[in-house]
Amino acid sequence: MQPVIGIMPDYDSVAGRYQLHQDYAAAISAAGGYPVMLLGQGEIPLFLDGIVLSGGGDIDPLLFHEEPLRESGEISPRRDQFELSLCQAAIQKNIPLLGICRGMQVINIALGGTIYQDIWVQTKSTLKHRQQAPRDYATHSIMIEENTLLSHLWGKEKAAVNSFHHQGVALLGEGLRYSAKSQDGLIEAIEHTEKPFIFGVQWHPEAMKTEEQGRIFAAFVQAAAEFHAIRR
Repeated sequence: MQPVIGIMPDYDSVAGRYQLHQDYAAAISAAGGYPVMLLGQGEIPLFLDGIVLSGGGDIDPLLFHEEPLRESGEISPRRDQFELSLCQAAIQKNIPLLGICRGMQVINIALGGTIYQDIWVQTKSTLKHRQQAPRDYATHSIMIEENTLLSHLWGKEKAAVNSFHHQGVALLGEGLRYSAKSQDGLIEAIEHTEKPFIFGVQWHPEAMKTEEQGRIFAAFVQAAAEFHAIRR
């Protein structure tokens, strides 16, 4: 039986509309999972074996105890509140979690960490993290830490990824470690040191569609299958 993977879509507060790029569902399907979209209402469905927190807009700075900088972008309170409660419940129940871009930042905040509201204002980085290139094209390098999930999946110390963000992980949340950084020192991947599968990446692996990026989804779906077997 295919593990059922819930994907959290973006939410347009003005239009009152959920939206999700097809690449997320395609990546989960290719890895052997059955994707469903979560609509941000109620508790975690009992049939879920894993959860993907997708990319999207900015997170309300008040949720990590900061006042908003003028560079902070549009927020979606409905999405913020649901995702954080969803993430915390999933962590408590050991449901596998994969955070992509904004999703990685949500995982970090849910575990008590913080994020940079704007990389260039708060870190003085000169690296281009918001690329002007096709979504499937890698535009900057990351350095991968030894003995991490990412190093085991890719078997290398350096790789190139795409990049579409102006915020990033600052102070790591409880139980998290970084597994990759960009050359300016910004955290590009995180993982939990104790939970079975809590993993986040700052780039968009679903858009790159390479065999290497596919290993991330394969490992996640495998963890979801193992979770399904345990809870049966």
